[in-house]
Amino acid sequence: MQSSNPVFRRSEGFNGRGGNGNQRYAGNGISYPAYGAPTSPPPAYGNPSAWGAGGSGAPADPYADPYAGAPVDQGRMTIDSVVQKTGITLMVVAVVATVTWFLTPAIDDAEAAGTLYLLAMVGALVGFGLAMVNSFKKVVSPALVLAYAAFEGLFVGAFSKVIEGTFGGGNDMPGLVIGAVVGTVGAVAGTLAAYKFFDIQVGTKFRKWVVAAMFGFVAVSLLDFVLAMFDTSFGFNGYGTMGLISSFIGLGLGVLMLILDFDFVERGIAAGLPERESWRAAFGLAVTIIWIYIELLRILAILRGND
Repeated sequence: MQSSNPVFRRSEGFNGRGGNGNQRYAGNGISYPAYGAPTSPPPAYGNPSAWGAGGSGAPADPYADPYAGAPVDQGRMTIDSVVQKTGITLMVVAVVATVTWFLTPAIDDAEAAGTLYLLAMVGALVGFGLAMVNSFKKVVSPALVLAYAAFEGLFVGAFSKVIEGTFGGGNDMPGLVIGAVVGTVGAVAGTLAAYKFFDIQVGTKFRKWVVAAMFGFVAVSLLDFVLAMFDTSFGFNGYGTMGLISSFIGLGLGVLMLILDFDFVERGIAAGLPERESWRAAFGLAVTIIWIYIELLRILAILRGND
């Protein structure tokens, strides 16, 4: 079953096609174990002992390992490796966000606010670009994942400071930010608990509807962003009633995407993917967790502003 999530769909294992059993490619009669060498090569390929990177008699390119040339993985992807890589990725986000918070000026004039908005915009746009590269890259790159985390940290830090300075109790008392962080941790822990204890099964229809809703939400958000440049925004990204509704919808979608992420990670582990794929899992989880944090921060800001 193929994943609809662009973060995971480039990897066969996350789509249930890289299991521990042999895979048979139609038309050639060769069975391949997951990420391994052919078990019954045709005579035309020559002596199997001569196979290798750059060796003569190697199989034709259609059967080449997509991870050829990449650093050799030591073992398979596990829950521990996913947790470790996710922790590293989120730590980079947190460190860069914290540095951005303390090294930027407080919002006490238009110039300071403009600086923060500019940093947030740079972080968001570059982070989005790196997210697209990571999502559609066949072989995951840890360096690009960490680069994404760094620019998202820039965005999160600048955006959080703008929200706190505008709606909170001041930059010295980040009450809204703390509330959003605690809420995000609670949302992730609660979703994981529900996923495991209630044995939530992710079906094809559920997956398609969630992903379609996510892309629809992003499309409407981008449309409102463009319209805002011409002073015709309908408030989807704003801080009024429509903005509150959209943020609650976004939060709900974030939780549903988190369920998909957990399912995809389980599929990858069951498929016996190499440990390097833990970085892809970490990237997918980081995207969703940051999404949930931003929506929670917006909800708290809007509720505080309406007091």
